[in-house]
Amino acid sequence: MNPLSGLWQFIQNPYNDYSGHTQTFFALCLVALFWALIIAIPLGILSAQNRSLAFVATNISGLGRAIPTIAFFGFAVSTPWLGIGFKPAVISLIVLGIPPILLNTIAGLQSIDPAVVDAARGMGMTRLQSLLRVQLPLVLPVIAAGVRTSAVQIVATAPLAAIIGAGGYGDYILGGIGLISLIGPAEALAGVIPVIALALITEYGLAALQRALTPKALRRQNARELRQTSASADGKGVVAA
Repeated sequence: MNPLSGLWQFIQNPYNDYSGHTQTFFALCLVALFWALIIAIPLGILSAQNRSLAFVATNISGLGRAIPTIAFFGFAVSTPWLGIGFKPAVISLIVLGIPPILLNTIAGLQSIDPAVVDAARGMGMTRLQSLLRVQLPLVLPVIAAGVRTSAVQIVATAPLAAIIGAGGYGDYILGGIGLISLIGPAEALAGVIPVIALALITEYGLAALQRALTPKALRRQNARELRQTSASADGKGVVAA
């Protein structure tokens, strides 16, 4: 049987509950990203105000990124009050999604010229007003880059949640790999294709959002610096030759 024909038949078969698995996958990704944002951005703002706290948060986040995601799933399953299913999978994905947003929030706020903050305070703004009206708008592109990385990682990793019974497209991938039959490839494709498509849509969609949040002057400055770097590299190459 043609794998694509088998894929269409598999999707149309009510027994396979494709719409239900799709809803579960979207719920996993959206809930995890939402809570990663809710936790990481305020924590990043607080950490950026204190160098010691920022150091601790940065190192813990770096350590978290070094731990394989499958280890988070294993830890969640081994925890009695979590067990298996949707809840431990979401918590594991939240832990995976926090570091990129947290690190970018801290780095963005700490990179702001202190003179800009002093000017805002000199205009009579409180610390909160300076944060909301001046600092956060300046670092929105940097935070958006962290959200983009986090979202793509969550979408790409969510299929693994099927290992602990969370459902979603991962069930089809695992089932398709395990079945030695004509339906195997079709079932695997039913999970693989939408995950790849969603990862690409997330990547390019959030890249467009990041670009929209970047002021035009900053985009021109970045482009000019990139051209200067490229010209410098080409010049060094010519000299070396």
